[in-house]
Amino acid sequence: MSTLLKAFSKEELIEKFKEIYAKGWIKNYRGRNDGAVGNILEDLLEIPENNLPIPNASEWELKAQRSNTSSLLTMFHMEPSPRALKVVPTILLQKYGWLSAEAGGKYPEDEMSFRATLNAKSFSDRGFKVNVNDKEKRIDIIFDCTHADERHCQWLKNVQNKVGHLNNFDVAPYWGFDDLFHKAGVKLINCFYVQAEEKWEVESGKRQNFFLYNYVLKLSQFDQTKFIEAIRQGKIYVDFDARTGHNHGTKFRLRYSDIPFLYKNAEVVLDERASQ
Repeated sequence: MSTLLKAFSKEELIEKFKEIYAKGWIKNYRGRNDGAVGNILEDLLEIPENNLPIPNASEWELKAQRSNTSSLLTMFHMEPSPRALKVVPTILLQKYGWLSAEAGGKYPEDEMSFRATLNAKSFSDRGFKVNVNDKEKRIDIIFDCTHADERHCQWLKNVQNKVGHLNNFDVAPYWGFDDLFHKAGVKLINCFYVQAEEKWEVESGKRQNFFLYNYVLKLSQFDQTKFIEAIRQGKIYVDFDARTGHNHGTKFRLRYSDIPFLYKNAEVVLDERASQ
């Protein structure tokens, strides 16, 4: 894939999006993974991965998705504090983890797991929840055993044996507001948000996937207050994915449709959905 040597303005980039729409349905040659829509769009723009050739490109992100997806978008990775304690592997996994579903198969028989997608609106089936701590200006993970499903009673006994009690964490995992604002601000300060419709056709006896890039939003001025409110409303999820052998990292995620909620300005620069 060639790389554009000439930088172009945001207005020229918008024209590029319109030209791509005018090409009509584009065959998916990038596979069925969630990133295929964005990968093909980058190919069509002739740019390296998420490297927009516009002035101050580091301040702009390119996000693309299928219009009918239910997948969550990963905004950024960020491990909780206190960092020195390595909270995820040493506390959440070792003391609150459970036997991996693939223990004794893909992994050793004693492989432990701590995989949980949490938000601030409801407790998980093991009693974990995100909490907006306005007083301390931080986002906490809290634990309340009374919200654990009865099918996890043996797991609760194991936690009590390891921790010594079933109260909230002795050391709560948390993220300071300022740390989150810095991380999110760097990654999400401004964004072009692109949607593609999807269809299937039969070609040479095989089902083939096609995309139509027909909706573009220009989102600017990431809003810190809206970011915290999105967490409070349960729009943003904290996703843990750790096991004994490897911590895949803690992610802050949200639904693609909620991306505009995080910005002060949202401008529709292409919308051809109604005509299809």
